[in-house]
Amino acid sequence: MPRFSIIVPVFKVQGFLRECLDSVLEQSYADLEVIAVDDCSPDGCGAILDEYAARDPRVRVLHLPRNVGLGRARNAGMPYAEGEFLFFLDSDDTLTPGALRAIADRLDETADPDVLVFDYARTYWWGGTRRNVLAHLLSEAGDGTFSAAGHPEILELLMVVWNKVYRREFVEREGFTFPPGYYEDTPWTFPVMLSAGRIATLDRICLNYRQRRQGNILSTTSRKHFDIHDQYQRVFAFVDSRPELARWRPYLHRKMGEHCLDILAKPDRLPACDKGEFFARTAALFREHRDGPVPPELRALLGGYARYRARRQAARAGGELVRRGQQARSAAVTRIKRGWSTAHELRPLDPELAVYSAFSHRGVLGDPGAVHRAARELAPHIRAVWVVRADQVALLPPGVEHVTPDSLDYRRVTARATYFVNNVNWPGSLVKREGSVHIHTHQGTPLKYMGADLLGKPGARHGFDVPQMLRRADRWDYSLVANRHSELAWDRAYPCHFTSLRTGSPRNDVLVRARPGDGLPVRARLGIPAGHRVVLYAPTRRDYVRGGHLDRVDLARFAEDLGEGHTLVVRLHPSLADGPARGAGLSELHRRGVVVDATDEPHVEELMLASDVLVTDYSALLFDYANLDRPIVVHADDWGAYAASRGAYFDITADSPGHVARSYRELARLFASGAWQDAESARLRAGFRARFCAFDDGRAAERVVRTLMLGERVEGPTPVVQVPAQAEHDVLTSS
Repeated sequence: MPRFSIIVPVFKVQGFLRECLDSVLEQSYADLEVIAVDDCSPDGCGAILDEYAARDPRVRVLHLPRNVGLGRARNAGMPYAEGEFLFFLDSDDTLTPGALRAIADRLDETADPDVLVFDYARTYWWGGTRRNVLAHLLSEAGDGTFSAAGHPEILELLMVVWNKVYRREFVEREGFTFPPGYYEDTPWTFPVMLSAGRIATLDRICLNYRQRRQGNILSTTSRKHFDIHDQYQRVFAFVDSRPELARWRPYLHRKMGEHCLDILAKPDRLPACDKGEFFARTAALFREHRDGPVPPELRALLGGYARYRARRQAARAGGELVRRGQQARSAAVTRIKRGWSTAHELRPLDPELAVYSAFSHRGVLGDPGAVHRAARELAPHIRAVWVVRADQVALLPPGVEHVTPDSLDYRRVTARATYFVNNVNWPGSLVKREGSVHIHTHQGTPLKYMGADLLGKPGARHGFDVPQMLRRADRWDYSLVANRHSELAWDRAYPCHFTSLRTGSPRNDVLVRARPGDGLPVRARLGIPAGHRVVLYAPTRRDYVRGGHLDRVDLARFAEDLGEGHTLVVRLHPSLADGPARGAGLSELHRRGVVVDATDEPHVEELMLASDVLVTDYSALLFDYANLDRPIVVHADDWGAYAASRGAYFDITADSPGHVARSYRELARLFASGAWQDAESARLRAGFRARFCAFDDGRAAERVVRTLMLGERVEGPTPVVQVPAQAEHDVLTSS
């Protein structure tokens, strides 16, 4: 008996069908059967299904003699299912890699519940991806099982059939089937969820819900939308047949009203001539099943269609007035702020005021944070003010003075500050006054193209205004560099009037000065067992993939292959922290203790100190990590695509800080054999350190403060070796 019976109804999806089937049959978890139901599709779907069935015994195909619709096609497949759990997959959607393994593990963990609800992401025809906005409800449901009565919020999730798996014995015992017509998921999902005694959740994106350019069948203009009334009648009939479910009638009454009004409000759902009739049927159904007070937003259903239309038009007119008022207020606020800035710009600069920001106002972080800490010790008379987003203020260390972006206080301090320290550009509205000192720290040593070099890489600069960025960079007075390579790259990427300062990277001071045991507090906070070898995996984003995220490593497999005594710590690129990348498996693996998700750790330097080896692809983190003189493994299985799309100043696979793995198999072999820390790894790292850690001596932050804030003459760092001429040639001639 297979674990999963995946029922796939198929109709006019020949362009998507192979991708759907491949996403199932190529899953790492193979204990499954596919029951594909050809709903008399007039295109090539039937032949495609037969082709897959001929080469994979797990696929069974049913060819229906006539088209019966989505719900009845699912019904046709159910009697053939032999699996423990039913999974209804639409034939234009796809499973994410590792989805079935994650679902199976969660079913084992919760002792086979009646229903398991998992997460999904909408994938748009133009390439965008957006995670379910209510995904938080899955994690908030807890680790165990529950009923809808115990956690009613679960019913706020999209009421569809395909974001769940169902214990077949439960479905057969209750006799659940799909009705004909549109909105067939409604009279399936509500009865199933209300009847299930044990529901579990999985906070992981297991399915990509394809959003076609012309929408799905429910977005077409048709009288078939009238089917919604019959579907809710079926829901109420089911509840009436189960006295123990009577408490749900008010809830279902409200959901029915909201659902029908939502259909009516859509401009492209119903023919204009049918809207009055649809409203009348909805109102009649609403009155028939009324059970208790009517919410204010649904009282329109107690009147006629003319009154409903009048209220809609009044609401639209009111909304337009509100919008115009908001625009007027916004313009007035802008004028006030501009005047406030101008007034303060008439006053002299404050020689003892410094303004800091890092990573687009995310807090006391990175190089600016290191300079700030050094300034508090060496130049305490210089007042430090940080620009921090409102949602990050609570995370600031005690005693840090701050302003929020574009506030009046922000305008005041930026109008009068002498020193500006940032690792990204300040907004264009900030005026550089004569006598002010702008210090740009960058965000590490560049491997990928930056600045003006992106002009030749249209894909990488998509949505990025290079001329505007250079105008903002014109305000820089000093550019901090950690090596000769960076100096050459920044001079080329930012053709502006600044002075390169060979200070080293301030944030790397803690790495250069690292002592045994410095990482122990971080390990303890992350829950890493004592004595474990810590592997830090830090992939970067991809410019050739919309959204930037691409799964290059199966994290569960990597953690398993590392074996006992190892902990895999994962840190995604900061730009991916709030996207769907973590929901595609990382968050669930962290919850189960398979890996440690350290993406939200604010100080990456602490993670580096806590680790024994770095595995990365093309992240600038590898330049910083080299200061620890610990092993680095470069996973470069898509170097060609990455370099072609983004551009690179040199070939990291040829001038690597350690062994290079060009496939997962090679990566696993390096760790299984111990080669990741052999003599060759040490030799490669020594050469890399000589080239890219030349100016990092542990005194970078002090050097910045003494030189640029206190005006002292400070001896600069002495490079360990001269930078090879060929290395300079690489930067100056790469294209």
